[in-house]
Amino acid sequence: MKSRLFFTICAAALAILVLFFIVLIAALIEHHGKGSSALPVSRGEIVFALALTLITALLSSAVSMCFALPAAYLLARYDFPGKHLIDALLFLPLVLSPVALGAMLLLFFNTGAGQAIERLTGPIVFETPAIVLAQFAVVVGLSLSLVKSALEQVTPKYESVAMTLGATEWQAFSKVLLPLSRNGIVTAFLLTWARAVGEFGATVMLAGATPMKTETLTIAIFLRLSSADTHGAALLILISLVISFIILVTVRTFHASGRQSAM
Repeated sequence: MKSRLFFTICAAALAILVLFFIVLIAALIEHHGKGSSALPVSRGEIVFALALTLITALLSSAVSMCFALPAAYLLARYDFPGKHLIDALLFLPLVLSPVALGAMLLLFFNTGAGQAIERLTGPIVFETPAIVLAQFAVVVGLSLSLVKSALEQVTPKYESVAMTLGATEWQAFSKVLLPLSRNGIVTAFLLTWARAVGEFGATVMLAGATPMKTETLTIAIFLRLSSADTHGAALLILISLVISFIILVTVRTFHASGRQSAM
């Protein structure tokens, strides 16, 4: 028999959380509706910041998934000396401040090795490639965590059966494990991309905050707030909010359809 008191406590906690975020969003909309910007955000600036954000986030997420998938497979399916230490090291971006990560990258490019890389590849610091690198440093731990979780949800016996029937390890991975964990991997990519879209700390440390050059949406918000333009910042926050909400609804819808197809 269900406890009415326990249900009431749970419902109250849920209602408070929902109300908390609704109040924040309502305040943002109200502020945007009442204010006027001394230096209005131009359509060109919005388009530039939006395009730069989405493209760099897509690139950094794709690169992080390229590394996360094989690394997660190794961590999920093999035991080896030092695994727990390596696991902790690779998941460090999940708990380390993005500002600290950005500072570490900036300090690296002040070393001889970092300067040698820039001589080979061209300028990175305070340029567009710095945005991709900073986003990658922040999101790779998240993508690794999510992909590893998706792979671990598939029992290894399916791969063992495939290899017993003559499949190589690569064939078992690509034709058995990947299809069975597809929904989790796609969800991992979408959530990684969403996190990259909202990245700020490491980006502003490594790429700077130059308008119409390294101006992502989060940096555009920072620039508006630093010049006391709360109306312009509110508009950009609303745009970020809509993008994040669309991504999350897409993830939830995809996850729900994946569950239904699996039943």
